[in-house]
Amino acid sequence: MGASVEDVGALPEWAEWNPTATAYTLGVEEEVMLLDPWRWSLAQRIEDALDGLPESLGGFISAETHQAAIELATEPHRTVAGATGQLRALRGQLSDGLAALGMAVAAAGTHPTATWKETEVSPAGRHQLIHETMRELARREPTFALHVHVGVAEAASATRLLNQMRAHVPLLLALSANSPFWQGRDAGICSARTIVFSTFPRTGIPRRFDDYLDWVGAVDPLIRAGAIPEPTFLWWDLRLQPKLGTLEIRIMDAQTRVEDTAALVALVQSVARLELEEGFVARQLVRSPEVLAENRFLALRDGMDADLIDPVAERLVPAREQLERLLDAARPHAEELGCRDELDEAARLAAEPGAARQRALAERARNLPEVVRGLAEAF
Repeated sequence: MGASVEDVGALPEWAEWNPTATAYTLGVEEEVMLLDPWRWSLAQRIEDALDGLPESLGGFISAETHQAAIELATEPHRTVAGATGQLRALRGQLSDGLAALGMAVAAAGTHPTATWKETEVSPAGRHQLIHETMRELARREPTFALHVHVGVAEAASATRLLNQMRAHVPLLLALSANSPFWQGRDAGICSARTIVFSTFPRTGIPRRFDDYLDWVGAVDPLIRAGAIPEPTFLWWDLRLQPKLGTLEIRIMDAQTRVEDTAALVALVQSVARLELEEGFVARQLVRSPEVLAENRFLALRDGMDADLIDPVAERLVPAREQLERLLDAARPHAEELGCRDELDEAARLAAEPGAARQRALAERARNLPEVVRGLAEAF
């Protein structure tokens, strides 16, 4: 084990845990696509959007790496209803504001027909730095994710939660998979976003850490050497955010409908409490990076139709069965957190996940631009 995190003098300034952090608070961020409503292609117009949208949105929107993407971010909330209620309101304001600028907006893990040739990098300094360091990798097709921040009061507990939540990454990915189309064709997988995003470095499931100082000791050399400017240049599926006092879960595809986002946020919050209060996940899975990596692949490929490895039973178990078991364990915690109704919606999402809905729409329309129109109408 490493030294105690109480030894504040051993921590660099960037790693000092936010002293106001509150357990189980929520912040929701979703990356959404700017659209040309005449062709239903991506609109490379982030500067127009940021300049022309109402001032009331100013503190809740920001540029992303690509000019056809914009991020919506809520304030911290204690409840899922509070966070997703604000998100719904922000979506409405964003949609109306973009319409006045001749644009539309939609949410999914990828734009079904986008290609790298039409991709432009945002002019903001952070994103130009990404372009400079990633070179042409930064000009791959844009991807759109859902990020959920869960407040954790102490760094030690946050590290423990990071370790435990690693085991839930494949199931969260399977349930959220909402990007079956890539470069104008069905990719044959449910989350093309996960594959495309993996072209960046510092992605995937992070390793298990002994304690907070072990995590800091892994990240600080990258910062001190100048390889990355600060810890948000780690694009792992899960990452600690000391400045905010949160664990950020980053593995999920952006969701087309707010009610699907609410189900996923409720699952994240409830499982976080389940893990910190009970330590639900099996030790064998937490300590099996090979199993986690394989389950992650199976989840991105097959979504909720996946069979995932159970290292205790030493067999493949349907993702739907694993989700049912997890929901049963998490419901008492959802009751305590006030998100039981939203958590119960996870079973509905599992029965009709985003990737399956997109494929059904494509089969009916026989036209991928019509799929994009459908995504925009559901926004």
